[in-house]
Amino acid sequence: MSAENGNISIANDVNGVTTISFYHPAQNSLPSELLKKLADAIFNAGNDPETKVIVLKSGGDRTFCAGASFDELLQIKDKEAGALFFEGFSNVISACRKCPKIIIGRVQGKTVGGGVGLAAAADYCLATEAALIKLSELTIGIGPFVIAPAVIRKIGLSAFSQLTIKATDFQTAQWARQNGLYNEVCENVLALDAAVYELAEKLASYNPAALTALKQLLWEGTADWDDLLKERAAISGKLVLSAFTQQALQFFFNNKSK
Repeated sequence: MSAENGNISIANDVNGVTTISFYHPAQNSLPSELLKKLADAIFNAGNDPETKVIVLKSGGDRTFCAGASFDELLQIKDKEAGALFFEGFSNVISACRKCPKIIIGRVQGKTVGGGVGLAAAADYCLATEAALIKLSELTIGIGPFVIAPAVIRKIGLSAFSQLTIKATDFQTAQWARQNGLYNEVCENVLALDAAVYELAEKLASYNPAALTALKQLLWEGTADWDDLLKERAAISGKLVLSAFTQQALQFFFNNKSK
């Protein structure tokens, strides 16, 4: 994948920590090709006997993830293509859910929409004070339907309602920690990386069988998510074709080009 379309990098250390990093020049947004690469990377690391723990991160020091690629959303012309695009997010969440290894999320900056879903799909998530969160989907006429099960699982329905309905407002990293999305909040990226490294190396020294059993326990009750997330992707795929959403996306695109 070219840098223009984003890329995935994978690094393995001698102790069994696999770091998966995604990058896209448009604030780490996620087009379908990058979503597929990310899901595949998580799947492969989960099935690699040399991998004991996975760290999921993005490139750069500012935005963790801007969510769905608006440019690609504008290219969707039928509900089948729309459902297929949003299934990209469900596939990443499913890869995290089914992965037998513990996944540590590293969130260095703002995260929006699908990026919040990625943070929620991690088993343990660390962030910086700059890691504000927002679910802005309603502002363009859709909703966070695909990521909702993962986010609600972490922060509960009440906090999810606030995050979704206050669609133009960023919530602070401390709000995200208090509501269960982030497990730890660090002062800056330097402190974040030190904390992520320390935790990953410690987990990698534990009994792999115990970690796998813990992973199964953490995701207990989600066996029906394959069908659930596919149904949610179909809802988003239909809504993205609405006149409201098409106009909102075009407005965004026109203003971005100025």
